[in-house]
Amino acid sequence: MNIGFFSESQVMGKIPRDFPNARVEYAWMIALDATHTPLANVGHHSMGDPHYDLGIVIVPKTKPDVDLDSIRKYCDKVAVMQEGPHWYFQDYTVEQQFNYYNTLIEADIVYCHNDSDWSYFTGLGCKDVRVMRSLMIPEGLVPRNEWSDATMIGGNFVSWYGGFDSYMVAREIGDPISCPSMGRKQDQEDLIEDINYLPYMSWRDWINCLSQYNIGVHLMRTHAAGTFAMNCGFHGIPCVGYNGLDTQEILHPLTTVDIGDLDEAKRIAYKLKNDEKFYNLCSETINKRFNEFYTEKKWLSQWR
Repeated sequence: MNIGFFSESQVMGKIPRDFPNARVEYAWMIALDATHTPLANVGHHSMGDPHYDLGIVIVPKTKPDVDLDSIRKYCDKVAVMQEGPHWYFQDYTVEQQFNYYNTLIEADIVYCHNDSDWSYFTGLGCKDVRVMRSLMIPEGLVPRNEWSDATMIGGNFVSWYGGFDSYMVAREIGDPISCPSMGRKQDQEDLIEDINYLPYMSWRDWINCLSQYNIGVHLMRTHAAGTFAMNCGFHGIPCVGYNGLDTQEILHPLTTVDIGDLDEAKRIAYKLKNDEKFYNLCSETINKRFNEFYTEKKWLSQWR
């Protein structure tokens, strides 16, 4: 199939396998040998006159008014890819909520992140809903072979990431704590003395940096692509996280807890630190499941 992706990204054309910022959406494009067109360029002469069997539209979170008809001119079928949690559009204006709903209904296919999202979009009345599993293309990257006793929490102190939950559990481990700096980071977070905030870095640098940690904690209630749990999975790093997220449940079955169950999350974190046999079992399970479910070859077989 000749596939085109359309999103707010300004990258144009094919994505190289060693793309430095190969987040999930770019990994999909690489695996499918797809061509990317910025939404702002649709209809512009710079786009040319391509023809795609399938066009996949990633609707921007902050600019949800996308005209699918303008994209259908170049595509036999048009799909919409879930962006963010399935409920995110309900923070739009009422008019935008109905416009987004109509976009979903008009799409030939709606791709979603998780099994738990499938029933939501089906319930909305979308005609063909499919799960597009998250993917990473680790071109030139190698899983960890040595690391220190240190914990990485997956997000900042806002409800979107659940950073406070992750911090409370990470403290139970007793090792140095680090955290990436995300767009929603609050200024006062730098005052937290026992968290080392990492500077913003490219995706490839992030994967290399993560390899130096031995435990991940990401108690994020906002369920979308689940990249943190997947990135930990690539390195065989146990990740304590909430259920409802495919990457967490599939890769980390022994360290997944019900949403809000900090007591169980703390118990698991303590066990990861103090029970070497349990830690090794978790890591071995993760490595096996990553190779079983999250390689590019497996992803493509599921796609087909």
